[in-house]
Amino acid sequence: MSLGEHLEELRYRLIRAIAGAGLGLVACLFFGRYLMRVIAKPYEVAMKTAGLEPEFIAIQPPEKFLVYIKTCLVFGLVISSPWVFYHIWAFISSGLYRHERKFIYVVAPASALLFMTGAVFFMVIIAPMAMLFFIKFDTGIDFVRFSSTLQNYVNLVLSLTLIFAVAFQMPIAIVFAERMGLVSIQTLTSVRRYVILGLVITAAIATPPDVISQIALAVPLYVLFEGSIVVCRFLRRRKK
Repeated sequence: MSLGEHLEELRYRLIRAIAGAGLGLVACLFFGRYLMRVIAKPYEVAMKTAGLEPEFIAIQPPEKFLVYIKTCLVFGLVISSPWVFYHIWAFISSGLYRHERKFIYVVAPASALLFMTGAVFFMVIIAPMAMLFFIKFDTGIDFVRFSSTLQNYVNLVLSLTLIFAVAFQMPIAIVFAERMGLVSIQTLTSVRRYVILGLVITAAIATPPDVISQIALAVPLYVLFEGSIVVCRFLRRRKK
């Protein structure tokens, strides 16, 4: 394909991916109240565990509406991720050889599955632990009363949800690069110590400055890295 044809293909895929995410947003608007309760659940559980009464503060008049729309937008992206990732990888496949395009039919659903797994992993497992850590952290001052604004809490949870979802795409990138010959299994196994350091630094940058969130992101990413090597070896032996 020429440059102009690649740009036209990009426009075609972007329009359909955005349209799919828009339909996901519209669908989530009908269940927004339930989704808001899902978002607030980690905070509620952590507050009750700490012996406090859960409450949010809305400071600005449009705050509740904006938070509602933002929550539906992120959840809409999550539920429409199979469609979105299909068009992303379909655009990438236009630059591959015919015998390489067969990987797209495996990579696209795997990307969507890992994206949703990362989001659910954070919401169900990590978010309650992180919230409890923040709430129960002892500053040494006995008269500190904890309360959070609705917007700050939702922004934190949604941003970390997307960070975990995107971070879980790492195995796809590694396996795809190995299959395309961009990196070898020997290289992957020889740089383990640097990968661990890089994952810790990445987790420290991407998450709030607390140990719980950083470890909760770095450890699964390293497990996914090792799993990627196992998958690469399996595919290599199968090819032989």
